[in-house]
Amino acid sequence: MRIALSSYRSKPHSGGQGIYVRNLSRELARLGHEVEVFSGQPYPELDEGVGLTRLPSLDLYRPEDPFRRPGRSEFRDGIDVLEFLTMCTSGFPEPRTFSLRLARHLRERLSAFDILHDNQTLGPGLLQLARRGMPVLTTIHHPISQDRRLELEAAHGWDRITKRRWYGFVAMQRRVAQRSEHLLTVSEQSARDIVADFGVRRDRLDVVPVGVDTDTFTARPYEDRVAGRLVAVVSADVPLKGLTVLVAALATLDRSLWQELVVVGNPGDRTLKAIADAGLADRIRFEQGLPTADLAALIASAQVHVVPSLYEGFSLPTVEAMACGTAVVASEVGALPELLGPTAAGEVPGVLVAPGDPDALATAIGGLLRDPERCARMGAAGRERAETTYSWASVAAATAQVYARIVQHHEEQTA
Repeated sequence: MRIALSSYRSKPHSGGQGIYVRNLSRELARLGHEVEVFSGQPYPELDEGVGLTRLPSLDLYRPEDPFRRPGRSEFRDGIDVLEFLTMCTSGFPEPRTFSLRLARHLRERLSAFDILHDNQTLGPGLLQLARRGMPVLTTIHHPISQDRRLELEAAHGWDRITKRRWYGFVAMQRRVAQRSEHLLTVSEQSARDIVADFGVRRDRLDVVPVGVDTDTFTARPYEDRVAGRLVAVVSADVPLKGLTVLVAALATLDRSLWQELVVVGNPGDRTLKAIADAGLADRIRFEQGLPTADLAALIASAQVHVVPSLYEGFSLPTVEAMACGTAVVASEVGALPELLGPTAAGEVPGVLVAPGDPDALATAIGGLLRDPERCARMGAAGRERAETTYSWASVAAATAQVYARIVQHHEEQTA
């Protein structure tokens, strides 16, 4: 099968999009499919045998120069102008403008692919391609309306106004989802949320989980781990990820039980202030841009992996921790109860706590740190679940089955 796989941004080492694109494309290619990835900046890291077509944006949110003002010579067309003007009015333009660039690029190449699989863009360009006769499948990891709700609850004054404007693209994504014939999501909880928030019919949604590279994310014995080390992976320091809840929990936790928290992600001002106010600046450090092997080694070195999120449509870091045999403490929200459910032997990979409750989080973390044998049992259960349920090979095979059904449906409709 000839597959076009698109993603409006594909950050390689954190956040789910680049990881999803790289691993899914590699395993699809191993199954014998031809795969070409289309992406805006940041571009993904891809494996041998997978093609990459760059569809550059103005790159207005590059980490070293966010919300930058491009020079006049950088503007190439009306899509660039739309992108810049949307940013100037506090909106987030990338899903819309990437979809328009993708539609413009592919309209002369429709016959080169059997299917377009888009990752979370949900822009109007996808509908244009579908109207031209291209079979289109869109992955929605979770409805961004969940992020919007939590960010607005945490914002005040002018910040609330700008946040509302930033998330203006959610209304576009809802309209596109409602008009899309084929959608894919990563958990039953996400499917329920997409139906509720986006008004999508359930029979348009297939569920295939996100995978984990179980060869890279491997376990190590608990006696070889760094004593008292906690790890959290935060793709973006926003209220949804609950990082300030974790800081508040650690402020009350007996300091003899833990030595450091390593957060993979970039801290925001609100989190840095919370850390300083709690007197924990010497115990919490941040890492960014870790290569995959280094990320896996870090997670496998921890005694406990913490997921304090207020919502998760899936949570790839949780599955990575399970593959590393690391016990998990997570909020009982979204798909996390699905991921941390019991194995066939009745063992569980982690502890679930009430979301947004620092005391409950501290109690659960402390309980595991006091009981390394329990941590080891949970780690073994997590590794078993990762191997049997969440390998990328099985994810790619299941996704290819969805492709085949969509292509057959399209052929029957056009016959």
